[in-house]
Amino acid sequence: MSLWERIARDTVGDDYAAAYARRFRAMANRGEDPHGEAGLVNTLLPPPARVLDAGCGTGRIATHLHGQGYDVVGVDVDAAMLGEARASAPDLEWREADLTTLGLGRHFDLVLLAGNVIPLLEPETLRTVAQRLADHVGPGGAVVCGFGLDDEHLPGDCPVTPLASVDAAFADAGLEAGARWSSWDQDPFPDDSGSGYVVTLHRWVP
Repeated sequence: MSLWERIARDTVGDDYAAAYARRFRAMANRGEDPHGEAGLVNTLLPPPARVLDAGCGTGRIATHLHGQGYDVVGVDVDAAMLGEARASAPDLEWREADLTTLGLGRHFDLVLLAGNVIPLLEPETLRTVAQRLADHVGPGGAVVCGFGLDDEHLPGDCPVTPLASVDAAFADAGLEAGARWSSWDQDPFPDDSGSGYVVTLHRWVP
């Protein structure tokens, strides 16, 4: 059982995939905006840009971006989460794949990792995943990741992945650190790294 699946089952229950899908539908029904990640994508590049939603889960973000006109592919290692994604948007391209061995044979303008994908990676796989993601970034493209930096912003007993380690892994893969924010709404990230959450942007270096 993967780190992600163990934490999901421990914190949500065996029906975690359906529970996650219900949670965000309930947010939308209450009039809340569950699409902050897509909003950031909108500010970075317009449709019909090519977006890879890596660790897409139940497909919430990919489905919304597709509705806005983006060319989106969703990838996840969790079959249960992908089952929810396929049920809600059967016409989208969903791939069941491990990010450590990802090889879609195409490039994207933006690769998106939301939902604490980075700290939920299996131990010692960060550099491998960074390289696989970089292999899917086209010229001028970028990888955008959002993840917690302390226990308050991470699920269960998920370990903290230091921001410096993420920067180093993407640098080794040929991606240069760019803008970073403390939220998907692009609130400034403090210079003293005092925020418990970060959204990073790493760009393709020619």
